[in-house]
Parts: sequence; structure tokens; C-alpha cells
Amino acid sequence: MREKAKQAAKNAALYALAAVRWLPAAVLIGLLGGAVGAAFHHGIALASGFRAQHGWVIWLLPVGAVVIALLYRAMRLGPDAGTNLVLEAVRSEKQVPLLLAPAMFVATVLTQFVGGSAGREGAALQIGGSLAQGVAKLLRVKEENCHLLVLCGMAAVFSALFGTPVAAAVFVLEVASVGRFLYSALVPTLCASLTAGAVARALHGEVVRMALTVPGEAGVVFTLRTAVLAVACALLSIVFCLVVHQTGHLAGKLLKNEYVRALVLGAALLGLTLLSGTRDYNGAGMAFVERCVAGGQVDWYAFALKLVFTAVTLAAGYKGGEIVPTFFVGAAFGATVGPLLGLGAGYGAAIGMIGMFCGVVNCPFAALLLAVEIFGGAALVPFAVTTALCYVFSGYFGLYSSQHILRSKVGTELIDRAAR
Repeated sequence: MREKAKQAAKNAALYALAAVRWLPAAVLIGLLGGAVGAAFHHGIALASGFRAQHGWVIWLLPVGAVVIALLYRAMRLGPDAGTNLVLEAVRSEKQVPLLLAPAMFVATVLTQFVGGSAGREGAALQIGGSLAQGVAKLLRVKEENCHLLVLCGMAAVFSALFGTPVAAAVFVLEVASVGRFLYSALVPTLCASLTAGAVARALHGEVVRMALTVPGEAGVVFTLRTAVLAVACALLSIVFCLVVHQTGHLAGKLLKNEYVRALVLGAALLGLTLLSGTRDYNGAGMAFVERCVAGGQVDWYAFALKLVFTAVTLAAGYKGGEIVPTFFVGAAFGATVGPLLGLGAGYGAAIGMIGMFCGVVNCPFAALLLAVEIFGGAALVPFAVTTALCYVFSGYFGLYSSQHILRSKVGTELIDRAAR
């Protein structure tokens, strides 16, 4: 018994050492990611605010797309230097270019300045992965251990931008390989995420929080209505992924020159803006999401228009990400369909926002934690139902083609297929 106790104590010490060995690097990445994330937030806010006050800026949409293409060419960053590359770096020996962080920072701020319909989470993952790669080289970390620091960097900047540290840590562990959760990285990624969130708050970064009113009692009928909306959001997430991917493929096929493509699609985005008669669909659209959750008036076709704006924006080469536009599409859809199901516009918008996020990234646990951090725990059961159903009914589609889904969504067998 004494020998077993000694061995158990020795093993426990080894496990504890393994858990904390990366904490100094995780804290360093968290400090750096939090500062960069806060600066990124303020840069986007300034760019968006200037555009809102000066309507003429929208006419620079075609120019902005061309400038971004020139910037990436000058920094020798190819078209594959994006979120998919960062996800591949988590699973393989691929390296995230150090120049990706400044390029994505500038390109995303420029996208928001001219009014491209893109978000910021893709930028967060890329900037965080690039910064972490730089820290790994600075600390002379072995190549086979760089993956963990890349995860820390992704979580840190994501946390700094949204103020959701727990969801950020789980998201980066869940997104690259769905069905294989890297538990060994949970402590350092959570440490980096919490550190970055604290730094960002100290630097007056954004913390996304919304008040949510749950209508009525969460009984069987209420849950069934929520389930119907969740399934509808899952199907819409498939449409979102298909439209975004196919628009990009078609644009690349018809307009092979990246500068011509940027100019033509930038002009098309300007035309869409003028035809819509509003600026609601330009920029990321988080203010619109908050308006939907608050129960504000929403045009029934708003979700479809935002989808088109986002697809054209990404095909043109503007930078940022797809998640906040996904929030917009889901919130607008939920605010429209929710009242038809007797759920209320605000509650429907919240379900639509979380459901769409889960559907396009295939990360049910991260989506549930995101809902809890943003809306509180009052609607935990409805959100759990939503994320579970959206994960299953969204099939094997996803925003990131480098994402691998390792297990069947309707069984236990291994499938290891890339998201479509």
C-alpha cells in the first residue's frame, strides 16, 4: 500500500508539472494577445465610427479591396494565408507566417473603414496564431510543441475581442478537429484566454453582453418551439456555408486576376449598398445583432441580404471573418421566425445567433458556453437544445475547409472528413 501511495503521489506531481509547465508562456501570450486584441478593437471602432459619420467613405469600397490585395502581395502572403492555415498549423507542422498578424490587423481595419461586410473573429484567430508562433520562436520552443502555443494565441485574441474567455478557450480546442478534444491543452489555453480578457478589459476593450428575456415557462411546448427554430437555423447554416464557398469559387473562376476580382466585386458591393438604401449591412453588424436581441424592428429579408453582402465581401478579398456576420444572419432570421412560433423577436434572435454560430463552426460546447457568457444562464436549457440540434442537423458543412470532423454526427464510427 505504501509503495502504491508513493507511486500515486509521484504520478500526481508529474501530472501537475505537465499541467503548469506551459503556464508562463501562456501568460505571456495572454498579455500580448490582450493588448493586441484591445488595440484591434479600438482600431475597428475608430474605422467604423469614421465611416458612420462620413457617408462618402463607402465609395472607397473598390479601392479598399485592391489595397488589401496589394498589401498581401507586398507581404508575400498567398490566398491560403488565412484561418484554414492556422487550423492546419494546430494539427500539422505547418507554420503561421509572422507577417500575418500585422497584415490581418491592417486589412481588417481597412475592411471596416470602407464598409466590407466581414467580422473580426477570423482575424482574431489568425493574429493570435501568428503572434503565438513568434513567441514560440522567441522562446525556442520545439517544433512539435508549437501547436499548443498557437492554440493559446488563438484563444487569447478571441477572448480579448469578445470578452468571452471560457468560450474562447473551448472553441479553439474544439474547432480544428471536431470529435477530438485536446484536454491536455485546456489549462494553458484557459490561462491565456483569461489573461487576455483581463488585459483587454483594463485597456477598455469590448465585452459582449446582452440582456435576454425568456418568454413564458420553459415547458414542453416552449422547448419544442425552440427546437423547430433551432433546426431551421441549422438548415440556414448550410445555406450560409454553401453560398459563401460557392461565391468565392465562382469569383475565382470567372475573375482569375486578384486585382480585377477585388475591383469588380468591390464595385458590386458598393452597388448592393446603394440599392439597399441603408448602411446596416456594411461592417460587421454587431450593433444590429444587439438591436435584434432587444426586440427591435427587423426587415424579414435582412438575413438574406446580409448573407449576400458577406459572400461578396469575402469573395472580393476583404479581411476579417465570418462569425459576426453569422451572428447577424442568425439574429435577423430568429427575430423574423421567432414571433411566428410564438417565441418573441428578442428570444428568437438570441436562439438564431447561437444556433447559426454552432451550425457553421460545428462546435456545440463552445456555442453553449458563448451563450452563457453573453446572455447569462437563465436560458441554459433552451440554448443546450439549440446547440445540440444545430450540431446534428447542420451536417458536415462548415466555414473552414481545413476543419476535420472525426466522428459521425449520427453514430459512433470514425469518419475523419473535411468540412464542406
